[in-house]
Amino acid sequence: MDVLSPVRRVLALTLALFLTACPKSSSHVRPDDGSGDPSGGTSSGRPRVEAKKDPAADAALAQAVEAAAREQDPKRAAESFLVVRKAYPETTASQEALYRAGVLFYEAEDYVNARKSFNELLFENPIYPQAQDVKLKLARSALEVGAYRDAYQTLSSLAERAEGAERLKLLEDASRAAQGAGLYSSALTIEVELAEEAKTPEAQAAAAKRLEQVVEGRADFVDIARVAEGLSPRHPAWPILTFKLARIYYHLRDWTRLEETLNRFLQEAPTSAFAPQAKELLARATRRVEVRPRTVGVLLPMTGRFKPIGEAVLRGVQLALNGSDIELIVKDTQGEVNLAGQGVEQLAFDEGAIAVLGPLVPDEARRAALVSEELQIPLLTMARQEGITGIGPYIFRNMLTNSAQAEAIAEYALNVRGIKRFALLYPNLSYGVELANTFWDEVLKRGGVVRGAETYSHDQTTFTNEAKKLVGRYYLEDRADYIEGVREVNSQEQDAFRRRKAMEKMKSGVEPVVDFDGIFIPDDWKRVSLVGPALAVEDIITNACDPRDLERIRKTTGKRDLKTVTLFGTNLWNSPKGQSGLPELVERGGKFVTCSVFVDGFFIDSQRPATRKFVQAFRTAYKAETGRDPGLLEAIGYDSALMVRQIIEKARPASRGAMRDALAHLKDFEGATGRTSFNEQREAIKPLFLLSVDSKGVKEITPEATGGTGGSGS
Repeated sequence: MDVLSPVRRVLALTLALFLTACPKSSSHVRPDDGSGDPSGGTSSGRPRVEAKKDPAADAALAQAVEAAAREQDPKRAAESFLVVRKAYPETTASQEALYRAGVLFYEAEDYVNARKSFNELLFENPIYPQAQDVKLKLARSALEVGAYRDAYQTLSSLAERAEGAERLKLLEDASRAAQGAGLYSSALTIEVELAEEAKTPEAQAAAAKRLEQVVEGRADFVDIARVAEGLSPRHPAWPILTFKLARIYYHLRDWTRLEETLNRFLQEAPTSAFAPQAKELLARATRRVEVRPRTVGVLLPMTGRFKPIGEAVLRGVQLALNGSDIELIVKDTQGEVNLAGQGVEQLAFDEGAIAVLGPLVPDEARRAALVSEELQIPLLTMARQEGITGIGPYIFRNMLTNSAQAEAIAEYALNVRGIKRFALLYPNLSYGVELANTFWDEVLKRGGVVRGAETYSHDQTTFTNEAKKLVGRYYLEDRADYIEGVREVNSQEQDAFRRRKAMEKMKSGVEPVVDFDGIFIPDDWKRVSLVGPALAVEDIITNACDPRDLERIRKTTGKRDLKTVTLFGTNLWNSPKGQSGLPELVERGGKFVTCSVFVDGFFIDSQRPATRKFVQAFRTAYKAETGRDPGLLEAIGYDSALMVRQIIEKARPASRGAMRDALAHLKDFEGATGRTSFNEQREAIKPLFLLSVDSKGVKEITPEATGGTGGSGS
């Protein structure tokens, strides 16, 4: 025996009744007009569909009610009502079935279908007897599916007409919907009202927690200020809003309003849970002008992946301050931007530092500079980042920059050596591209020209094609002498084998077009030692700075008219010493890198008195510990700290403004990295170290040999 389920029985009965009654076809009904109005935007309050009593429909509804009562699954029970709805669309039973289906979907947490049913019902009949319940369930369904704006409009409307606990619950839901819709001003207003309505300790704690969440979320400063201004200090929301305003004033560095707000807060709400934080914030703000003139802070990455460079700089800083009574306070940035900013605040507010040294990492340095400028504490950064001092008058920089290197090499090559024509060979990295462009600009500024520029991959190890392109041997079909040579070979040689051999000989004999006198290579020493031999293969002579070398090359090649080219580079050419005791650049590059010139911000073998003094002091203090000599980082740290030490000991600045002024007027400071002054942009300017390469190693080109030039910081 086939036993029909309750839903199947009601479906069968409904179909039978539908066939016998033959109701009129329904007009098309939209479930939602998109206006956000659950009633479909009707203003008259009259039903859009004139529902009629129909005995057959009523009987089908009764059968559906019985079937739904026996059904365990509310969704399947709801479907039985939708069958009635579909069979008798313009009847009172149809609207009742739609309501019951919506309720069942809602109870089953199928909010999508619940919302669909309730929307359709209200569109047809906004004055349905259960309209209030429909709107409530519709709004909460919208809230659950993320239709926050619709939910907020309905919930806030319902709350206006509700009372007691029901009203409070509607307001809580309306606040949640407003936050979801991004209506934070409305959510803030609601939560302030709920805080006032809360009576029991539990309700008050819950209301305060919700209000804090809104305030700490994305509530606008203007809205917080507006709402707080209209509240009495006795209002339970006043402490939360007022303390939030104080913290905003702190981040805005509006010290006057901050102190006014905190003083009033502590006067009106001394027992508030926020009172201890308010006292600390007020004390911090007061301490911002309290300076300890012999305390200096330093921001360095003492842990994390940048730890080695942080340790190197710190050794130089400590060496410079050795023997003084200056207190050095180190803040570890860990390579994190936020910690750099926090470190500045701690040094300014908690430690009373008169100045801060560091950071080195670009992003850290920028964050620290922004905070330092806001707090007006002098920051002497050691980052390479161009333009960082443009943040404000309290930001100084002492570090070798790309622009300073390009300027120094161009100045020496054009104004000392008289070289006017250049080629560029550079890696396709931000470092290489930036230096190539800057050097190009400096050459043009001094009346020189760039004849050719070739780039290569950062991990490239062979440079045959790039060398060929520089001298016109790569695109031979574009050269008239090559085309003429091909024509001549083809006309003279009929035999294919002889013609091929003649063609190879002619091709190898095409003369290089060396229309430049210098090549600028902004890359590290390992890559340069590979580039040199590749240039030599294409007859670019780079190792003939001595007349005797030139004569030997003439005898070897049989050519009397030889063209020589000088290679120029940056501080990345500076290499450690190899097994022979020579720099590895010389060991690997051999004769192909001799006669080259590069620039650096520090040279350990320099005979400058201040540099020699630093190197000796460093070796005495740290050589046994580190097993290595100092480099640029140690020297920059040493000079930066020594500048601050000399100002503190001689000028005795009592304020950060006085320290800033003393740094800005620093002139001719003798340090390990050269004689330093600060220009109008608060950039350190100094003669850099110009270094030449020969078979015996690297030597400094003395200022006398350069006519006093050596480049300077930008």
